[in-house]
Amino acid sequence: MISVSVVPLAETGRLRRWAVAVVLANCLFVVGWLVAAAWQGPHYSVLADTISDMYANGAPGAVFLILVITLSGVAVLLFTWLSLWPSLRSGGWSATVGAILLALSIFGLGDLLTPFEREACRQADPGCTVADQLGNIGGTLDAILSSVGVVLLIAAGFFLAAAMKRVPGWRHWSRPTRWASVGMIVLVVADVLADTANLGGLMERLVAAAGAAGIAALAIGVLRHSRTW
Repeated sequence: MISVSVVPLAETGRLRRWAVAVVLANCLFVVGWLVAAAWQGPHYSVLADTISDMYANGAPGAVFLILVITLSGVAVLLFTWLSLWPSLRSGGWSATVGAILLALSIFGLGDLLTPFEREACRQADPGCTVADQLGNIGGTLDAILSSVGVVLLIAAGFFLAAAMKRVPGWRHWSRPTRWASVGMIVLVVADVLADTANLGGLMERLVAAAGAAGIAALAIGVLRHSRTW
């Protein structure tokens, strides 16, 4: 009798702890890049310049943002495997695929590898071009992980939505999750188009905020579902 009651309680506690942790981490993630813009100097523009520019080589206070984003990536990875996937695993293979994609996405592996994704320079600095930024390994890695990572994030949403349809207590989350993924596609397309209007920095921030909100929403789902265990 003791083992039957303790194990579910222990697992529920773990699910809830990492759900709370990832909500806090994503709040810190958003606050981090909002605050970091304050010390980037007069030539940096939150409308035109990217978040990555704020931790490029030579960027002021880059260590702060590197730590914040890296810790956020750690939290997302641990939440995915210790909280989200266990909550949805009865949804079958789509839950597993969705969890893997989320872990490999820009908010998981992409953020975790932030210390290795430092661009060669900031476009806000004189003489720095896009080609210059990508001239080192960090800039190339950032470009690859960002582009592929966003695609994986969107795909994760569709797979997780499919899994939710098969899990009691999660079925009503399936449609909003699917539409959130569609909304992310719209934002990413807008982000690409915004570069021509010199608004790439603004749209990237909207994508980052939307992704963080989506992961926090998944964590809230875990918290609500785990109360019934």
